[in-house]
Amino acid sequence: MTDLLTADELRRWELWKRATDEVWAGVGQEIADATGLSTADFAVLTRTVEAAVPPRQQALADQLGWSRSRLSRQLSRMAERGLVIRTATPTSSTVEATDRGRAAAASARRAHAAAVRAVLLARAPSDGQFWHEIERLAGARPGSEQAS
Repeated sequence: MTDLLTADELRRWELWKRATDEVWAGVGQEIADATGLSTADFAVLTRTVEAAVPPRQQALADQLGWSRSRLSRQLSRMAERGLVIRTATPTSSTVEATDRGRAAAASARRAHAAAVRAVLLARAPSDGQFWHEIERLAGARPGSEQAS
């Protein structure tokens, strides 16, 4: 069995979690304040708007890492608000942003950019070492070659 975290390790872990939570919350709040979109709305709209063709609902769920039922409920709420339409085909369903959804996504992208700059980039060290370590951590998996 692995030893528990030391007090210093636990403090660092808690700081990491709090920092990431604060960044996510700050960005999400800015998007909501500027556009009325939730982070889930934003995630769905950006992927549907950026897709060359309307994505299949299952492919969209896979991209988001969501269950089919979670995505289905989200899409129902968004369709009720006129942000997306779902089209059934014989083998699947596709999702497409409406004009209203595209306009909301464009506004949200601007709010997202401003929030990321204010909440993260302006507050994080700009040196290459910090971002190199973040890249390394983002790709690291215990036991993988990248984790070394």
